[in-house]
Amino acid sequence: MAMDGVEITGPRLDRFDEILSPEALTFVATLQREFDGRRRELLEARQARQAELSAGGTLDFLPETKAIREDETWRVAPPAPGLVDRRVEITGPVDRKMTVNALNSGAKVWLADFEDANSPLWENVVNGQLNLRDALDRTIDFETGGKRYALRPDDELATVVVRPRGWHLTEKHVLVDGAPFSASLFDFGLYFFHCARRQLDKGRGPYFYLPKMESHLEARLWNDVFTRAQELLGVPYGTIRATVLIETYPAAFEMEEILYELRDHSAGLNAGRWDYLFSVIKKFRTRGREFLLPERNAVTMTAPFMRAYTELLVRTCHRRGAHAIGGMAAFIPSRRDPEVNKVALEKVRADKTRESGDGFDGSWVAHPDLVPICREVFDSVLGAEPNQLRRLREDVSVSAGELLAVAETPGEITEAGLRNNVDVALRYLAAWMGGSGAVGIHNLMEDAATAEISRSQIWQWIHNGIELADTGEVVTREMAERVIAEELARIGEEPGFDETLYRQAAELFREVALDDDFAEFLTLPAYARMP
Repeated sequence: MAMDGVEITGPRLDRFDEILSPEALTFVATLQREFDGRRRELLEARQARQAELSAGGTLDFLPETKAIREDETWRVAPPAPGLVDRRVEITGPVDRKMTVNALNSGAKVWLADFEDANSPLWENVVNGQLNLRDALDRTIDFETGGKRYALRPDDELATVVVRPRGWHLTEKHVLVDGAPFSASLFDFGLYFFHCARRQLDKGRGPYFYLPKMESHLEARLWNDVFTRAQELLGVPYGTIRATVLIETYPAAFEMEEILYELRDHSAGLNAGRWDYLFSVIKKFRTRGREFLLPERNAVTMTAPFMRAYTELLVRTCHRRGAHAIGGMAAFIPSRRDPEVNKVALEKVRADKTRESGDGFDGSWVAHPDLVPICREVFDSVLGAEPNQLRRLREDVSVSAGELLAVAETPGEITEAGLRNNVDVALRYLAAWMGGSGAVGIHNLMEDAATAEISRSQIWQWIHNGIELADTGEVVTREMAERVIAEELARIGEEPGFDETLYRQAAELFREVALDDDFAEFLTLPAYARMP
């Protein structure tokens, strides 16, 4: 179907016309035509910066924006309704069941995720928008398998914060003037068109999490999109609020500038662990062992360079009146193994205790059963206060060198760590290709960031001839091929094994982990393989 230069190439399934209405498509097409050129220019700027780093350059705080950092007077907008208290946030995809469970979870905020926890099948993308609208209309209740899912009263529900896909992604099922649609503008625009007024009528607003940004200029683009979208629909300026995930290495050096660009629409910053580690490898992948990371489960938030990153994030946010939101507790409680639960929940509690003690205003969990633990930990620190914005953390001073001190990270690289990376990545990619973006693997809720760090570590180890600490074997492409085959065979013995999906997953994994050229994002070749 084509309409005024907009062509839908994906199927129009049941109720899709409610979301893909002529009015909605006209609105999002306007955003696409006005802003996609700048988006593509900024992606080219990323490549130019990568070339500088690969040639021996480094990251540092920007001299041209020093005045912004040194200006003590500016602040972001005050917290918006529904975002004053964010002590517990739950994340997950926007399927119907998760929508009800997340809103009912007792968390203060639900990150409704169209990005890393969503497999971007066309059906998932459009049905997710339907689910959000139905939830706001309170028409989402349903029954399946003899169990009823129904929303609690509005005043007991989490605040919805939507995460659109990143600037680097496109939506191939929608063409504007013959070109693929920016996935960011598509996800944002449809939700804003259908739900902004609905949220305002409930005393809240259209709120967003913004992923994968690498510079304050990318934040400026988002701010201009917000301003234009509000203007087009007659929504008051500043109604939109956005929290930015600081999950790329370059963004860590531009936190203040990112807040400044979004200041009238800002809701704070978030610390994203796996994507941040992935970005460290990606940005300095040509630099040998200077930026070598141990196996991913050995890299904790207490590593010096990670500690510098989180301390700077809290200091930056509170200095400007913005919320600082901590990272993910991905554990999925087991109903069969109480000992596993005991050990894991102690780690969750310790992690949330560290974050709350550092001054974070809240933190993420991936499972409703973790909401009480996170809430209890933050309750003990917050008391009657809704957040910790008063804790300015003036004791914190972080240098560029401290952010770059990856070489000081303790930990080993073992065959067990290598096999775990392969196993988890294969399982995740098979599920992703099958339409599931949030996947329970070994009692952890994994998303695309897990697969990214897993494959990039193996690429890094191969290109640095790493000798495994436990076996002494050197990691080579041939060795990795053998491990992939062995792990695939082991998974193949499990019930429900889908040979087609795992064959696709293994082919994709070999491409993004073993090729000489480093794929910028594994989701790009993965999405190209999707119908």
